Amino acid sequence: MQRLLLISLAAALALAACGGERPADTADDAPQADAAPAADAHAFSPEINEADFRELVKTLASDEFEGRAPGSPGGEKTVEYIRAQYERLGLQPGGEDGGWYQTVPMVETTADESTVLRLDSSGEARELQFGTDMVIGTRTGETQVNIDDSELVFVGYGVDAPEQDWNDYAGVDVTGKTVVILVNDPGFHAGDDKLFEGNRMTYYGRWTYKYEEAARKGAAAALIIHDTEGASYGWDVVRNSWSGAQFDLRAADDPEPRLPAQGWITGEVARQLFADSGLDLDEMYRAANRRGFEAVPLEATLSVDLKSTVAEKSSRNVIGVLPGSERPDETVIYMGHWDHLGVHESDDGTREIYNGAVDNATGIAGIIEIAGRFTGEAPAPKRSLAFLAVTLEESGLLGSKYYVAHPTFPMKKTVAVINLDAMSVAGPSRDFVVTGKGNSELEDILETFADEQQRVLVEEGNPAGGYYFRSDHFNFAKAGVPALYAKGGNDLVEGGTAAGKAATEDYASRYHQPGDVYREEWNLAGVIQDLDALYGVGRVLVDDGDRWPNWYEGNPFKAARDERETRNEE
Repeated sequence: MQRLLLISLAAALALAACGGERPADTADDAPQADAAPAADAHAFSPEINEADFRELVKTLASDEFEGRAPGSPGGEKTVEYIRAQYERLGLQPGGEDGGWYQTVPMVETTADESTVLRLDSSGEARELQFGTDMVIGTRTGETQVNIDDSELVFVGYGVDAPEQDWNDYAGVDVTGKTVVILVNDPGFHAGDDKLFEGNRMTYYGRWTYKYEEAARKGAAAALIIHDTEGASYGWDVVRNSWSGAQFDLRAADDPEPRLPAQGWITGEVARQLFADSGLDLDEMYRAANRRGFEAVPLEATLSVDLKSTVAEKSSRNVIGVLPGSERPDETVIYMGHWDHLGVHESDDGTREIYNGAVDNATGIAGIIEIAGRFTGEAPAPKRSLAFLAVTLEESGLLGSKYYVAHPTFPMKKTVAVINLDAMSVAGPSRDFVVTGKGNSELEDILETFADEQQRVLVEEGNPAGGYYFRSDHFNFAKAGVPALYAKGGNDLVEGGTAAGKAATEDYASRYHQPGDVYREEWNLAGVIQDLDALYGVGRVLVDDGDRWPNWYEGNPFKAARDERETRNEE
């Protein structure tokens, strides 16, 4: 539903005065949560400051919120807490039907972890164990998926990119077959800058694309070969992310095609699989990086009896708005995802909470702090500001994907998106990392504030990780809206790049692990600098009503933006 700030300020103030309880905003099937911590338990300042940021992160990442899994009591407690913070700041509801929320229908699928994947190769059968050798699941919404004796085909990186004159599926029919795919995209493992973008991952390197393309080609299943460098994370991250409940949009809300089964196998399993077909995995990596690569049938078949429990549920995006005084129909969005991985059972049977302190309690705390500065100072913004806390990021950017398909403010009038995700807690840095640097004119605005802080804009340290495609702003980018994702860098004021590297490695060991918890020893002076600069970008955009930042020339998203700008002029 498109929505143009129909709620009056008087109504919003009345709502805040009466406590803002909105029973109609709660989905009928939503798990009931205990009351969220009171919004006034801490004396917040209208300024962006360390004490407030620390309080917000500490609360959101507490055990009380149980890892903020969508559809869980902890998830419900999270959205209520964010709503309470928005009300405290005097924002207006920006969701559906005059409320604070946008309901995101979802399908929860939990694969039976006793599932065994059977590979028959050269007359010998091998059984791969869930979590140890492979992970597998389905997005079909079916409680049982059976695949029998599906032929395996190695399709390199699984890319069909006409503009790159590259098609790993050329000359092969994979209908009903299982495709085996390398992670990342051509050029990465070969270190060849002439292939795609060399070490810098394109969208073709993302696992989401690979599964979608395999489905478009008619495959029965797809298995991605894990390698830590290519994926930018270890097998433990794959295992933790793919075990337990998995969430999807309903098929009716998702235009992308779906496979009956999709998953990952370890590098060790892949090496043996290729050896059983008389092939060397290392040579196959090299072959897949050569232009003109042709798919290679493997002398093996796959069978799996995949049982899952399936339930239709819903989660919620939380949207608060500060209306513009002159051009309220034009919107600048600050966003971050509130969800994390919830609670899992460890190998020894104990209950472990994945608190997600850095990922992404820091981002939600950040947008709340920025909102507080906008509401606490004059002048009122000329354009509107929306503060969008989205769900289901950890499940494939689904909350933002749903919002872009069902925006509460028109996409053609959305000026820009500023995304906050996994902010740096290592202290002030001399550099300011712009993920996907070189994308849009938003970087020109950010650079002025970085200069004031005597900082330099740099690209991410590991462009092979494809981080620009791994956070929620990407869905807006695909729709043509310029999107900025920036945060503190690795050249720390105290300790330089050596200290920055140590901090990065420490967080990498905690990423998607129970160890991503709030810590009192964090140095938050740097993230406050980041928030001040990102606030500044938004201030420029809402005060300069003639400014419509665009993508740089040559960017693949520019055409969609140009089309929207043409519509704005009509």
